[in-house]
Amino acid sequence: MTSAHPPEVPAEIPAAALDFSRFADLAEAFSDEVITHSRAEDVVLPEGAGTLVLIRLDNDHPKRPSTLGPSSLIQFGEVLAAALPRAQAGEIAGIAVIGKPGVLAAGADLGAAERVESRDHSTAMADLGHHAYRLLEDFPVPSFAFINGTALGGGLEIALAAQHRTVSTAAKGIGLPEAFLGLVPGWGGIYRLPRLIGPEAAAEVIFNNALNNNRTLTGNKVHALGIADALFEAEDFEAESLGYAARIISGDPATAQQLTAHRSHDFSAEAWARAVEAAERTVATKLGPSAPAPRRALDLFTQVPERTREQSRAAECEALGDLMLTDEFRNTVYAFLNLLQKRAKRPAGVPAVEPRSITKVGVVGAGLMASQLAMVFAAQLQVPVVLTDIDQARVDKGLAHIAAQLEKQASRGRLTQEQAAGLRGLITGSTDKSVYADADFVIEAVFEEINVKKQVFAELEAIVPAETILATNTSSLSVTEMAADLQHPERVIGFHFFNPVAAMPLIEIARAPQTADEPIATAFALAAGLRKTPVLTSDSTAFVVNRVLLRLMSEVQRAFDEGTDAATADAALKPIGLPMSPFTLLAMVGIPVAQHVTESLHTSFGDRFHVSANLQRLIDAGVTEIWSTDDAGRPFIKDSTLALMSFGSSPRTSEQLLRTVEDALAEEIGMMLEEGVIASRQDVDLCMILGAGWPLHRGGITPYLDQVGASERINGRAFNTRD
Repeated sequence: MTSAHPPEVPAEIPAAALDFSRFADLAEAFSDEVITHSRAEDVVLPEGAGTLVLIRLDNDHPKRPSTLGPSSLIQFGEVLAAALPRAQAGEIAGIAVIGKPGVLAAGADLGAAERVESRDHSTAMADLGHHAYRLLEDFPVPSFAFINGTALGGGLEIALAAQHRTVSTAAKGIGLPEAFLGLVPGWGGIYRLPRLIGPEAAAEVIFNNALNNNRTLTGNKVHALGIADALFEAEDFEAESLGYAARIISGDPATAQQLTAHRSHDFSAEAWARAVEAAERTVATKLGPSAPAPRRALDLFTQVPERTREQSRAAECEALGDLMLTDEFRNTVYAFLNLLQKRAKRPAGVPAVEPRSITKVGVVGAGLMASQLAMVFAAQLQVPVVLTDIDQARVDKGLAHIAAQLEKQASRGRLTQEQAAGLRGLITGSTDKSVYADADFVIEAVFEEINVKKQVFAELEAIVPAETILATNTSSLSVTEMAADLQHPERVIGFHFFNPVAAMPLIEIARAPQTADEPIATAFALAAGLRKTPVLTSDSTAFVVNRVLLRLMSEVQRAFDEGTDAATADAALKPIGLPMSPFTLLAMVGIPVAQHVTESLHTSFGDRFHVSANLQRLIDAGVTEIWSTDDAGRPFIKDSTLALMSFGSSPRTSEQLLRTVEDALAEEIGMMLEEGVIASRQDVDLCMILGAGWPLHRGGITPYLDQVGASERINGRAFNTRD
């Protein structure tokens, strides 16, 4: 265990480091930037520690997080440069950076970065961040970053460049998301973070957190990792941080001793080897070979122990210069900004009527899916939830499962014991559907068979008031048909969750022809209350995600049945970078479920959806998956499984099958848009990202199909010309 590496501070800051004029052309190219201003003020420190220059970062937009484009970085660097003579003359004892309330800086201005079109601009954008941040690191008096809120990407890299850091207990949204966004932490983060907190913790932040849906850190975690030297309560954060700065500047022995202990981490060669191995495993597992940015970040990270700061700067600028010009980066910005940040928060098709208030929820069924639904409704809405099933044993089993899951969450610290007990108290069960008489919203999660669901709705209609919304969690059946025999079909909607319910963010809201506005408006409000992303679809078989996925899977299964080797068929789509292979997905969904949905799609849309006789033979024989795994973890098909199936004599290569699947997806999505199943290609992309894990660096499914030429081949035009 050793202390953090000291920064490579030069004996003297050269004049060229203070000159930002060479970036003027870059700023002019992005003249519409929302500038984050750097406003400096003198603060007299307590305990006679002298005067500190406090720089406040603020874009003057209360609802928009501060971001860092060219003009913002130039202004930040120039403010630092202006304070340098005062430090050299002994007029100031320290310099510090803090943000506006709730945010230090939310990173680079991705909108500006996306519009970079030349290599000169991309490398200049990369170098500008280094040029400004080096001044903060090399400042001749102690420099500080007071992390008062969100600090993402370039925002956290400002803090890493400072010589000392404090963080607020209320701060959240802290991390280095660049690998997730199609870039690398290229303003020094990939070099400084492992040298501060050790390579293993740094690999967790740079790779594991980023590639797990951009997981971020809280202030408490930032302090525990050693990124921040001191943790202070939000109410007095600025004053406490200034007091800490005063103690550092004054050389307080106790503070110095605490700092040395806090920055003690393992920087050994063995720690580096473990960190690189863990990072390689994360990148391979999450994205495979299809995403360039995480691979580039991994190369940079691996070389940190052998490189000087200047060598690392040059390599980071080269990487950012390359990556900013890739389709993968532009795809990611489209997916992240246009879809996840904008479209998801302003969904299409929300009726202009007041939604109903939901004070009690009913869940029909007590199986695994129903139990998950009950927990999500209770946890997010904090309202009573009641579930029913056909006998007490099933009800008791469902409630026991819920209790066990809540206890597990409490044991892992995700809930307090009091919170877990409160949620158990909100969820009750019965065999008598009369418990739904005062429910505002009832959702069924019973067996996927139309007559069973119609019977459930008929029973509910005899119990609940006419205004109670009735919802189905069906993945493939007709909402219209379910409601056809009801007196009030206008209050029936599809409200389709994805499994696992707590983790998957998408809800498909299906509107049948007879559905009224109020149930749809309520469904959107309810989804928001559940912290889910709603997308409106028409009542069409399998809605969006399952229709697209089953078309993909049926094409792979068709090729397999026609004689394509199983390994070839399963690996053909690997270049896309999907989270799992088709046969792995088939095993997760379950062969009977996948076959049932495919049959529904075949009935509605014909031979485009291949119903596999081989899968039916496996179902009849009780076989649950195609692949088995040997002792070394390698997949294979048992001879007994192969013996159940028969194959054609028309095998395809991986390349042929990939192109077939791409063309099939272009055809299916084109038809969905023509049929009005969904409002726009953006909603298709959003659904596939949130409901199927479509890779962000592909920008969603329609940009990918445009870029590989499938849209033009099949539909005669790119999807991005449709809206």
